Amino acid sequence: MSAETLPAGTRIACRVEYNGANYNGWQTQPHLDVTTVQQELERGLTSVAGEPVRVHCAGRTDTGVHGHCQIVHFDAPVPRPPKSWVLGANASMARDVRVHWALPVEKEFHARFSATARRYRYVIANALVRPAMLGGQVTWQRRPLDEAIMHSEAQALLGERDFSTFRAAACQSTTPMRNMMDISVSRRGQLVVIDLQANAFLHHMVRNIAGSLMAVGSGRQSAGWIAELMEGRDRTVAADTAPPDGLYLVDVTYPGHFGLPQTPYGPLILGA
Repeated sequence: MSAETLPAGTRIACRVEYNGANYNGWQTQPHLDVTTVQQELERGLTSVAGEPVRVHCAGRTDTGVHGHCQIVHFDAPVPRPPKSWVLGANASMARDVRVHWALPVEKEFHARFSATARRYRYVIANALVRPAMLGGQVTWQRRPLDEAIMHSEAQALLGERDFSTFRAAACQSTTPMRNMMDISVSRRGQLVVIDLQANAFLHHMVRNIAGSLMAVGSGRQSAGWIAELMEGRDRTVAADTAPPDGLYLVDVTYPGHFGLPQTPYGPLILGA
């Protein structure tokens, strides 16, 4: 990260990590007495600038959802070196929100609209007893899960598809069409991990998929059910929405010419 002071008006991109357990989602809600991740981040950046800073993110996360690699951008209102945005913001914010890097980017860069893909991971503790550790960091499922069946069923979600079955009623997207580029389910000891990459996600889409995959993996639904759900496009016949615990935004993909750093997937979600 360069120590050179960047002029006012420079567009800055940042990688932000946060534990969402104590926040009412990402987006600032000025008419409610709640704390959001965006509010906390803007508070930290504003302390560096000495005047208000407003950020735009790659993807808004819900209450309790975590961000390992949330990408944001803002236009710097004052001259500062990149490291000042990192060190100054982190010194002012709560310990569960952290800026990892800040870099100047082209004015055409937009954290949301320049992104070509997002990757989420959903981490399930599959054990008879709820873990005493990792509260809010994983979802607990006491029924034994067959991760091989879950992985096989998940392949019915690949490609450019209508995801109405897994779309929340409050979703504001103008279309249910999304391109699922990759999806896998694997086990690491007692942790079952659902890994999904798509061009974008509908409201509650990952949690709704996770709930239905767990229904098949636990034997409550039979093989072939996920494909049937996709064909029916009826949210009411799918499984309940899975809890936010254990859901992580782990990566956002951008065209290479923007030069953003690659990000490791981090704790609880190691590996590619």
